[in-house]
Formats: sequence, structure tokens, C-alpha cells
Amino acid sequence: MNTAQMSDVAPDIEQADGYRVVSKTAVLSLSFAVLSIAAFVSPGMAFLPLAGVVFGVLSLRAFRQYPDELTGKIPAVLGTVTSGLLLVGSIGLHTYIFLTEVPEGFERQSFHELQPDKEHPEMPIPPKALELHGKRVFIKGYVHPGVAQMGPVDHFLLVPDMGTCCFGGQPKLTDMIEVKLTKGQTLAYSMRKRALAGTFQVDPTISAPDGSQGPCYRLVGEVLQ
Repeated sequence: MNTAQMSDVAPDIEQADGYRVVSKTAVLSLSFAVLSIAAFVSPGMAFLPLAGVVFGVLSLRAFRQYPDELTGKIPAVLGTVTSGLLLVGSIGLHTYIFLTEVPEGFERQSFHELQPDKEHPEMPIPPKALELHGKRVFIKGYVHPGVAQMGPVDHFLLVPDMGTCCFGGQPKLTDMIEVKLTKGQTLAYSMRKRALAGTFQVDPTISAPDGSQGPCYRLVGEVLQ
């Protein structure tokens, strides 16, 4: 190779030596920031902005250690800042909802508190549930898809999660609450979580529409959210 040919190759060698790699953690941080809007829909999605912050911090740390080898600092900064803001904002929103969603005169309850004590299998209905009989409670759950094709209804089953109602077969008796809405209220089936407030009743003799053993719990719904 003559001198002229070597002079033509040299610039290519210098360009290759100066090549910088796009930071994968920067790209991940920005990607999670875009997905983090879901954290405002469900508190369970808060891991999305948290992941965006973690990957962003890792990326910025790598830029400080290898400034000449990496590129993509702007996406890293955008991903970190956006994810951080969405994390704080979504947590603040869900905290506010939690503190203000229970109507006055009602007591917050959960399906967990309605389950039998494993140490006392002889008591299918726990004392906690019996104590709630006749009290005004606020509880969240999902509408059982048995009414999916019926349009707006005022009578349905409430279950604790989507796995129970859609993929878990027949729910346990203590995983079902028979709901009867009052004041002309109705709802159409959807897969979103619903909040209800009403008078809680315990009745082991409730029967399902087909005559089989139904749920032990009933809620006369006064407020539907």
C-alpha cells in the first residue's frame, strides 16, 4: 500500500476510534417514562416510573465514568426527570384518592378481612365478617363477568380480583359479595375496579340463581363509584 492509499484510510481509522455506543439504560429509562402514564390508572403500575428513574440514574452514572464511549445523555436526562415526576405525581394522586374516596359514614373494608381463619377451619365465616353485619361499609372489587351480556344491571356479584372472576373458575363463597344497587343505580359490565358503599349483610343461606349455594355476603349498595 503506497503513501497516498494510507492517507485515504487514516481518516476511517480515526472515525472508528471515535465511535460512541448508545446507552441502553438511557433508552430503557426513556421507554419506561413513556409507559409510566399507566401509573395514574393503577397504583400497581408504580413500578414503571420507578424503573425509569433507576435506569436513568444508572445511565447518568455511566456517562460520568465513560464520557467518551457513550452517547444518549439527553434521553437519559429526559427519562430520569419524566419518570421521577410521574412517580411522585401518581403516588400523590392515589394517596389523595385513598384519603378521600370513602363516603362519610362508611368504613373501609377489604375482601382479605372477609376470609376465614386458616387456623379455625370450623368457622367458614370469620368473626370479623360477622361483626360487620348490618354496618355501612366501603369496599372495592370487580364485577363478575356473569352479567357481561346483560347490559346495565342493578344486581351482580363482586369479586376481589380479575384472576378470581375470569381465570380462577368458581370463586370461593367468601370471595363473592352479592350486590343489590338501590336508588335506581345500574352499571354495565367492565373490567375496571369498582368501589361500592352500602350496608353489609351476612347470610349463609343465600342461593345462586341456579339454586346452588351462593355467596355468604350481601351488600345493599347506596353509593357506586
